[in-house]
Amino acid sequence: MDIFDVLTLIGGLCLFLFGMNLMGEALERRAGSSLRMLLGKLTSNRMLGFLTGLAVTAVIQSSSATTVMVVGFVNSGLLTLGQAINVIMGANVGTTVTAWILSLGGIEGDSLFIQLLKPSSFTPILALIGIIYHMFLKDSKKKDTGMIFLGFATLMFGMETMSDAVTGLKDVPQFQQLFLAFTNPILGALAGAVLTAIIQSSSASVGILQALSATGQVTYAAAIPIIMGQNIGTCITAILSSVGTNKNAKRAAVVHLMFNIIGTIICLTLFCIVKALFAPAILGESATYVGISICHTSFNVLCTAILLPSGNLLEKLVCKLVPDTKEPETVAELDERLLATPSIALQRCRSLTGEMADVTAQTLHNGLTSLLNYSPELAQSVREGEAKTDHYEDILGTYLVKLSSLQISESDSSEAAMLLNALNDFERIGDHALNLLEAGEELYDKGLQLSDAAKKELSVLVSAVEEIVAVSFQAFRDNDLTAAYQVEPLEEVIDDLKEKLRLHHILRLQQGSCSIETGFVWSDLLTALERVGDHCSNIAGCVIDFHHHNLNTHEAFRSLRVENENFDDQYAAYARKYSLKEG
Repeated sequence: MDIFDVLTLIGGLCLFLFGMNLMGEALERRAGSSLRMLLGKLTSNRMLGFLTGLAVTAVIQSSSATTVMVVGFVNSGLLTLGQAINVIMGANVGTTVTAWILSLGGIEGDSLFIQLLKPSSFTPILALIGIIYHMFLKDSKKKDTGMIFLGFATLMFGMETMSDAVTGLKDVPQFQQLFLAFTNPILGALAGAVLTAIIQSSSASVGILQALSATGQVTYAAAIPIIMGQNIGTCITAILSSVGTNKNAKRAAVVHLMFNIIGTIICLTLFCIVKALFAPAILGESATYVGISICHTSFNVLCTAILLPSGNLLEKLVCKLVPDTKEPETVAELDERLLATPSIALQRCRSLTGEMADVTAQTLHNGLTSLLNYSPELAQSVREGEAKTDHYEDILGTYLVKLSSLQISESDSSEAAMLLNALNDFERIGDHALNLLEAGEELYDKGLQLSDAAKKELSVLVSAVEEIVAVSFQAFRDNDLTAAYQVEPLEEVIDDLKEKLRLHHILRLQQGSCSIETGFVWSDLLTALERVGDHCSNIAGCVIDFHHHNLNTHEAFRSLRVENENFDDQYAAYARKYSLKEG
C-alpha cells in the first residue's frame, strides 16, 4: 500500500461521510411531516416509544441525531424522561439499518440478479435520477428526493473507494498485528468507542469496519468487541448536546450512555465466557459485510431485549446519577437542538405562539375591564401580560428567523412566515392592552367620569372588539379558514363604530355633557380599540395566506370580497348586532 492508496482511502472516507450526512439531512426534510406525526402519537406506552425511536432512526440513518433530538424534546417539555428512554432504546436498533444497506457492497456472485443487487450496478442510475430531480424539478419534495438518491450514490461510491484502497493492507504485517491486538475484547471495545467518538456516528464507524473487512484481516474475534465499543462512542454526541440543558435533558443523555455501557458490559462478559469455554471456530474467520451487519443487529437487539423491561430501573438509576438540585431550574422554552429537525422545531414554535395568543387575549381582556373598573391588581396583570408578549416575540422571532434560514419544505417555510407575521400582531395587541390600561388609569387617577351615553356606546365597541379577538384567535389556533373569513367584515364594522363614537363625542362636547380632558382619553382608547381590530384582521389574513400559499397579506385582503361570497351578509349581520340604536 503506497501513498496514493492512502490518499484514495482518505478521499473515499470523505465521500462516505459526506454522502451519509447528505442523505440523512434530505431524508429528514422529506419525512418532516411524518416525524411530526410520530411525535404527536407518542405516549407512555413502552413498545410504542421503542418503535418510534426505531422508525425515526431508520429514516434519518443516525441514532446520534435521534438522541440529540430526544434531548431537545425533553429539554423543551415535549417528552418525559420515561418516554425518552423508550425512544433511545428504539434508536439503537434503528441504527442497524445502515449497516444492512452498506452490506450490499459485499454481495458476490455471477448471476444477473446478484449483479443487479450490487451498488456498482444501480447507484449510477440513482445518481442520474437524483441529479435530474435536484437540478430540473422545482418541487422542493422532489428536490429532496433527488438529494436522497445523490447522497446514497455518494455514500456507496465512497464505501467502494475505501474498500478498494484498503485491499493492499492485507499484505502489511503491521495491519495484521493491529487487528490481532483487537482480539483482546477490552482493547477492541476501546478502539471502537474512540473511533466512533471522533466521527460521532456509529453507522459511519460500522461502515468503516465493513470497508476494512475487505482486507480479509478483520476476524469476528476483533470485529465483535469493536462493534460493542462503537455503541459507547456514539453517546458522545448526546452528552455534548446536553450541555446547558435542564436536569431531565441531561438525564436523557446519560440514559443513552448508561444503556450502552450496561449493554456492552453484559454482552462483552458473555462474549468472553463463550470465547474462553467454547472457542468457536467462527471467531477466527474473516468477517464479511453481512457478518458485521448480523453482529451489529444481534448486539443491539440483545441489549434492548435485556434492558427494555428494566426501563423504570434505568430511570431511577439515572435520577440518582443526576440528582435534583435545590435551585429552581429554568426550562428553555425553545431549544436550538430542535433545529436539527425543522419540522419538530416548527411544531414547537406553533405551540408557543398559541400560548402567546392565550396570554395576549387575557391581557387584552384585563385591559378592557380596567377602562371602567380599574384596580391595581388589574393594572399589574396587564403589565405582566404585556411583558410576556414582548418576551414571546423576542424568543420566537429570533428562533423562526434561524429556522427559516435552514433548508425546509415549502409548506414549513409558509408556516414559518405566517407565524412570524402573526407574532408581531399578537405583540402589538398586547401593547394596545397596555394603552387601554393607561387610559383607565388616567380616568381613575384624575377622577374623570364618562357620561352614561359614552359608557353605553363604549360597551358596544368593546363587545365587538372582544368578538373579533375571539374569532381571529380561534382561526389562528385551529387554522380555520371559515373563521378567518368572518374577521374582515367585523373589522369594518369596528372602523365604522369608531368613527360614530368619535362624532358622538364631539356632539356631547358641544352640548357640554363631556369635558375636554375626558375627550383626550376617549380619543386614545378609541384609537387603541380600532387598532386591535386591525391587528386581528392581519392575523386572519395570515391564516388565509397560509391556506392559499401566498405571503402577500394585502393581496389576500383585496380578494376577500371576491372569495368570501358571504362578506356583505356577514357585514350586515355584525352591523345589526353592534348597532348603537336603542334595542
